[in-house]
Amino acid sequence: MHYDEPAIKRTVVFIDGQNLYRSAKEAFGYFFPNYDVKLLSEKICSSQGWHLTGIYFYTGIPDSQDNAFWHNFWSKKLSYMGRLGIKIFSRSLRYHNQDFTCLSCNKIHTSLVGHEKGVDVRIALDVIRLAHEKKYDIAVILSQDQDLSEVADEVRRISIEQNRWIKVASAFPISPTSKNTKGINKTDWIMIDRQIYDSCIDPNDYR
Repeated sequence: MHYDEPAIKRTVVFIDGQNLYRSAKEAFGYFFPNYDVKLLSEKICSSQGWHLTGIYFYTGIPDSQDNAFWHNFWSKKLSYMGRLGIKIFSRSLRYHNQDFTCLSCNKIHTSLVGHEKGVDVRIALDVIRLAHEKKYDIAVILSQDQDLSEVADEVRRISIEQNRWIKVASAFPISPTSKNTKGINKTDWIMIDRQIYDSCIDPNDYR
């Protein structure tokens, strides 16, 4: 079904912080989350001719007793982002032991690994809720998590219910070294190359 595109496309950006970090690490070799969320969101929207109206950021954070370094890093970074008006959702990481095989010595080692719980669910809920509330015309999700493809289906149903034009896009870093070169299924893909990413590096180093 065809609906008329709005002249001014209100856009909300939803960012999976850890997914973005892993993609940037693989694509560009950065070993800590050095992106500036506001700059990156503005760059993506301006390149498409879209009007940025909101930014939502999601990440897991280790507790201070589990990893004081990264706990302090994220506490400072999220505090800065909050002052910029970015809406933040953070969850404590959950840890469990995971076995790794050492290639050089062929022995199995155990390491404590942190995992996020609930971040993708929170993103999905916010994308759907804001569509119902008619808060955007375009949702841009910075993630390559295919679990979010069902969100695109739901937003299309909302579009039909509301008889209006809505788009869902996914944006992600990419380079010749990227193993994952796909955005979220059933969304428009926006590829972030090194030139774009490097123009949006956070001037603050929270390490």
